Amino acid sequence: MQPSIPTSAHRKSGLGAKHMRRVALLLTVCGWLTAVMTLGWALALLHLVGWQAALIPAPGVLAGGLAVWFASRGRPYLGGAIQCGALYVVVCLTCVFLDQTTAQMPRTAHLFLVPLATGMYMGLRGAPKVWRHGIVAFIFLTFVVLGCTSLVGQPAHNLSDELRTIGGKVNTLAAALAMYLAMHIMQADVEARNAYEADLREAIRLGQLALHYQPQVDQDGQMLGTEALLRWPHPRRGMISPAEFIPLAEKTGLILPMGDWVLDTACRHLAELASEPTTAHLTISVNISVHQVREPDFVVKAVAAIERHKVDPQRLKMELTESVFARDMDDLIGKMKALKQYGVSFSLDDFGTGYSSLSYLKRLPLDQLKIDQAFVRDLLTQPRDLAIAKTIVDLGTTLNMAVMAEGVETREQLQILQTMGCRQFQGYLFGKPMPIEALREHVLRTHSLTPLLTPAPPAGEVNALNEPCSGAPVRA
Repeated sequence: MQPSIPTSAHRKSGLGAKHMRRVALLLTVCGWLTAVMTLGWALALLHLVGWQAALIPAPGVLAGGLAVWFASRGRPYLGGAIQCGALYVVVCLTCVFLDQTTAQMPRTAHLFLVPLATGMYMGLRGAPKVWRHGIVAFIFLTFVVLGCTSLVGQPAHNLSDELRTIGGKVNTLAAALAMYLAMHIMQADVEARNAYEADLREAIRLGQLALHYQPQVDQDGQMLGTEALLRWPHPRRGMISPAEFIPLAEKTGLILPMGDWVLDTACRHLAELASEPTTAHLTISVNISVHQVREPDFVVKAVAAIERHKVDPQRLKMELTESVFARDMDDLIGKMKALKQYGVSFSLDDFGTGYSSLSYLKRLPLDQLKIDQAFVRDLLTQPRDLAIAKTIVDLGTTLNMAVMAEGVETREQLQILQTMGCRQFQGYLFGKPMPIEALREHVLRTHSLTPLLTPAPPAGEVNALNEPCSGAPVRA
């Protein structure tokens, strides 16, 4: 599903990429530390106690090696999950069977749970809060239990106090080093996030963001309108992927001024298009975030933007994602009806990827359904995606709604969509997102895209070729 404001992703950069590199660095260092320490303990226990005791830290050697291997191949989260799980088990087993508290020496192996919990808190930053806080709290709870309790009696393989004294010093030093490294990387992550947020605030204030427009066409190849796609051309970092800054904007509340800017700019561009005969018929689709819709003055702001630029509200289309249905449906319906009476139309974006139901389609004053590109991409290879797309087309037709397919990249995809009855299309087959000036030139240069829209063959004659046109889009 797209972010709240639709975008077209560029190269992966910015905050998310740097966070991934820090996670990979933390995983690599801790992986080597885990592998070396557990190997040392395994060899020492094999020599001093026996092979049964040496088996307890042995899994840490493999887990540390796998963590380093996955981190070097760009999959730090998988490697981190393996290492953290193995390290947690090794620490608990060591505490229970080898490192029992005695009158002369307290337990120390459980100290590794503190940097483990810290690393997990950092690594699970993008995970649901229930998972992130739940896992970290469980690790800390284990730390408290192991630090405050001890089994009655001496396990068969409990190490001698002399050896545990030496090991306790090593464990304390290693745990402190791992904790320091985790704190250092977390601090760097926080500083980078703060700097990134400050840059985004400055970009909104100075108008550094930009809107690009991707053509939308009908079954005859005539351009119906465009979809506004948000870009951030950073003055120092280059073009930043919206997959990076949209989530940050949503978490920090910047999505509201950003959304206001997008709506106002789209209306200004709509007025520019209306002033030229060749583009006066075009509509502009603007994605509206769930945060904007929940604002009490959303309708007032939208009407003010339309009137400020003196545009025809019938040329403005607002795209909503299924996330807006999560709560307060009556408020949403009231706002949609007010804007619809004013002339604005509504489209349901990424239909089928969320948690919509037929009851929503019945109650909401929608004019259009958009087939998500995830279904269009695999039409030729996935029968289920083909069936879902056909169902959406039939459903939209039955409910008297227009249906538009997003992400159309090949003629074969287009032919299949035409065969199933889809009549509106958007994708790289018809044009890449472009600035408003380039859009006007594009319309002047190509009044019709009819050559691309070849008659759809019967369903049985659609071939299985899937030759993408150049520059296949990556949408956030």
